[in-house]
Amino acid sequence: MIPMKYDAMSFVPQFQLELNRLLDQWRDSDSSGATADWTPTVDIHELNDRFELYVDLPGVDPKDVEITLQDSVLTLTGERRGMKNVDDEDIVRRRVERGQGRFHRRFILPNTVDAENVKARDTHGVLEITIPKQAKALPRRIKVAA
Repeated sequence: MIPMKYDAMSFVPQFQLELNRLLDQWRDSDSSGATADWTPTVDIHELNDRFELYVDLPGVDPKDVEITLQDSVLTLTGERRGMKNVDDEDIVRRRVERGQGRFHRRFILPNTVDAENVKARDTHGVLEITIPKQAKALPRRIKVAA
């Protein structure tokens, strides 16, 4: 047996990495986990004239999703209900990976969005939200009077 020096601080670098990862997730999501049972994944694309959000919501009835845009904050809330056709007594094995229950996501948008023309549609369990940007004033050349 070879004696090894014990370093009580050897866990600090790994702990710091994990803490940074958790803080980055919390900061980037702009969501409130306090009121959510699960968090749907979201892709956000910014184009020249609009933002597009793609929210994975398989198994969620579009009627159970509420979308609001107020003061440049887009909020998605809703609920995915559990399976109703399986009696717990009949289950031999159980593995649950898909979140269910209430969800809540918030996204802070620039104040240049056109809140009046937001559109949303459900395509095969993916909620697609299109948020146009306000038309910017085009630069114009000003003549100097002689």
